[in-house]
Amino acid sequence: MVIYPTIELKNGRCVSLRRGNLDDPQIWHVDPVAKAQEFADVGAVWMHLTDLDAIDGNDENHDLVIEIIRRAGIPVQLAGGFRTEDAVREGVELGAGRIVIGTAAVRTPDLVKRVAKSFPDQVVLAVDVYKGKVLTDGWRNTSMFNTLDFVRAFDRVPLAAILFTDVGVEAEETDLPVSEVAAVASATMTPVIASGLVRKLEDISALKRIGTIHGAVVGRALFNRSVDLAEALDLATPRPDDVIVSG
Repeated sequence: MVIYPTIELKNGRCVSLRRGNLDDPQIWHVDPVAKAQEFADVGAVWMHLTDLDAIDGNDENHDLVIEIIRRAGIPVQLAGGFRTEDAVREGVELGAGRIVIGTAAVRTPDLVKRVAKSFPDQVVLAVDVYKGKVLTDGWRNTSMFNTLDFVRAFDRVPLAAILFTDVGVEAEETDLPVSEVAAVASATMTPVIASGLVRKLEDISALKRIGTIHGAVVGRALFNRSVDLAEALDLATPRPDDVIVSG
């Protein structure tokens, strides 16, 4: 299972969102570029980067995002505001290893299908879900789509992965239920990355035991030191005696 250490950017700073609220970020006083390099030095093979300002069309972090991509030392999975083909192309040309598309997939699914064919294995579908419904616009709006129907609509699209966030767990900080992400992983042949579900090392173990989860995004837990990245990477490494449970 791949661990994706994560940086969320707002106003040029590393932040974490409190209950998903874009207007009330928790600020971490660290240098974003140095943090990305630290992820690589510890042994991560990918990192995830979300430009929160770009969700609302603000390009304030543009130069910083480029610097992180170029200096991180590992491929960057980039999210935030990718709603047109030109934006996806620009992200790829800037050097991002993958581009994450969320809101646009709900509103213009043909866009995702088109860019996934143009950039095979470089487009990730973000599926943010609350109480069985897919959310858009940074969790602020609820669509009419239920989770599994939405995921299955992209069955034959050459996606790199599906990034699944159970917003109820992330925003409300409830106990970790793995049934929802396990159901998504069982409904698709596309690799599934779990987001917002890791607060401690035991959560990585729980996801790993499912057996069908490709990876896990870990952000706040690294910054508040409830998870050590080196330990997380070691725990996620497959072992012969791992016990796999069905989803």
